[in-house]
Amino acid sequence: MCPVNFLVNSLPRHPGVGRNPGCAVIPLQRKVNGASLPPIRQLLVCGGDARIALDPQSGLNKYACRPYPDASLLAFGSSTASVISPAGFAAAEALRERLSQESGTASQAVIYARELQRIRLELLAAFGLADAGVALEFATSGTDVHTLVARSVANSTDRPLSVVMVAESETGSGVAAALQVKNAQVWSVPLRLADGMPRPLADLDAEVAGRVERAVRSGARVLLVMVDQSKTGLIAPSPDCVVGLHQRHADRLDVLVDACQLRLAPPTLRAYLQRGFMVAVTGSKFLTGPSFSAALLLPEQVAQRLNLRPHEASMTVNFGLLLRWEAALAENRRFNAVPQTVIFDFMQAFAQAITDRLNNDPCFEPLNVHPLARGSGAQGWDQIQTIFPLLLYRADCAGARVPLNRAETQQIYQQLPVDIGEAGLRCQLGQPVACGTRDGIAVSALRLCLGARLISDAFAAKQGADEGIAGLIAEAMAALDKTSALIRSLS
Repeated sequence: MCPVNFLVNSLPRHPGVGRNPGCAVIPLQRKVNGASLPPIRQLLVCGGDARIALDPQSGLNKYACRPYPDASLLAFGSSTASVISPAGFAAAEALRERLSQESGTASQAVIYARELQRIRLELLAAFGLADAGVALEFATSGTDVHTLVARSVANSTDRPLSVVMVAESETGSGVAAALQVKNAQVWSVPLRLADGMPRPLADLDAEVAGRVERAVRSGARVLLVMVDQSKTGLIAPSPDCVVGLHQRHADRLDVLVDACQLRLAPPTLRAYLQRGFMVAVTGSKFLTGPSFSAALLLPEQVAQRLNLRPHEASMTVNFGLLLRWEAALAENRRFNAVPQTVIFDFMQAFAQAITDRLNNDPCFEPLNVHPLARGSGAQGWDQIQTIFPLLLYRADCAGARVPLNRAETQQIYQQLPVDIGEAGLRCQLGQPVACGTRDGIAVSALRLCLGARLISDAFAAKQGADEGIAGLIAEAMAALDKTSALIRSLS
């Protein structure tokens, strides 16, 4: 439980959203008492919700992550969550020490506002947005960002609100509920067919456009949520579809790009903002920072129209959020220090090796994804696949190949981080995502993911030489080896 002096809620305009019930909210006017802040492990799990609370038995949160580095874990689950790295932990600890030293000289309000502004400016600069007229609002989670946007859009108009989004199973649990504000109508569009294959983009775009057009004709204000990328690595609806709808209905349509995976190069992020779209990001997916660090970026004119004031002082502070973003920024600095050509080469080699393995191992079937096309013509690293969803298969008594059901896949997922004799190997993949049925069996896909930290570590280990990516690929293969061994143990 977090001491009452140090909580936090990052959405002061909407009390109760994303709040960890184990912590108490303290008004900003109260002075910090001059004592040292709680330990870093405690602060890192404050100011979120029950998903990052630690289980008293295992010491893990809901994502099976500890609040301190875990050097023996092969971490390929960044589409869900990552254990904090040594570099991220050191950066967060250094900030905690500085906050503790300053706590007797200023109020929480002053300390928190100053540090949050420092992080805001570093994020904007890292994205190439320092002088671009872009506002940035922090939140604890991507779900909270969706709530903030939906409420702001609803409050900006006297029209009823209609929200069009892609399937919640591909975005995040709770997103649809988070968008359900002021009796808004929320329409969810499926991304995959009954067998888990991705829907043709033309069909999906047509359904989204139809929903938007009908809502506009009915007199509603529309919030369209585009995902880039989904849990399984899809972009939907297509950028061309979204741009066309926004151009036709600019006075009645707001667009939120759910880029919470943050598998975007800065030019892509800037392009979305230049089109007048809002963009939700987190530091806890591709960047591999601790869970529960999110932000909303939006053009200044949109922030003004929606009455969002990112630079106003919040009514409460969230030191946990501050430290989690500090850890994520440490990962971003390391990633940005890797030459772009090395990033591109690493990603291409990794994608080729994983695709070859999934296509040729009878234990696996790669779940199809569309190419990462955004229509901008750019050829950055974010055009390369970094989330690899895979279905699991075993042989039955007659030797036939049979897909694992969802319960069996969940069992494999839970066993991967446990040392059960596979040469002491412990690894982490992304949580299973429900993906329809195969042969009458309801299936889900695990996800092997490439995150920024893996590239930074490989580059640092071998200074960008071929041995760096070879070592990273070898670790991914070892994680797949353990997965296939666990599958065989079910037979």
